[in-house]
Amino acid sequence: MTFALLIAWLSSQKAPQWKIQDNSFLVEEAYNQDPRVVQHITTMTRDGEHHWTGTFTQEWPMGGIKNQISYTLPLDGTTDALVNYRYQLLGTGETRLACAPRLSLIVGSRHDRHYGAQALVPVSFVINDRFVTHWDAGANIEHGHTTWNGAASVIFAALPRVHLMLENLWNSDARALTVSPGVRWAYDFKSGLQIVPGFAVPIDTRSHQKSALLYLSFEHPY
Repeated sequence: MTFALLIAWLSSQKAPQWKIQDNSFLVEEAYNQDPRVVQHITTMTRDGEHHWTGTFTQEWPMGGIKNQISYTLPLDGTTDALVNYRYQLLGTGETRLACAPRLSLIVGSRHDRHYGAQALVPVSFVINDRFVTHWDAGANIEHGHTTWNGAASVIFAALPRVHLMLENLWNSDARALTVSPGVRWAYDFKSGLQIVPGFAVPIDTRSHQKSALLYLSFEHPY
């Protein structure tokens, strides 16, 4: 079996039934939104100097699962905003292998007016009933400077609706690895609404500085 045929076969194989097919905190999963399902995501981070930052994201399908648009806004106005487009290149949230490249427009904050671009290729692979992995590779172009990013995570289904997470993030500018253990869990409602809270402790392996990350997602049909 050639590599191309293997990829096509994996992206068509059904994955085990996961109760939480949700975004991770730092590593991007390769699953676009289902048709007529919108997701609202709020993330808050408290750094080692007790300073809070946060973002709000909405993800919308464009007619079907293949195309998705979204935007990310800073809650405090001090960081960049993103306008995103993602294409479901391989698989779906129901298959063992999925890939959904993203291209984003970066809009600078009120303190740093500028524009840039971000490209990311996330790949998700379901290992078995309990484990799934996610892999990201991408780049940011801002102020004429290119920054390279890489990320990987392992998600373990300790219970059907409780996932333990270990995320790892690398940035070429910082030249340091961030390791982030965390947990997320789900509340499902008959209306189709799913609420997913979560928290994590990102650790900078160079400075050994710890942060606290809070996560809250609402996903529902419209």
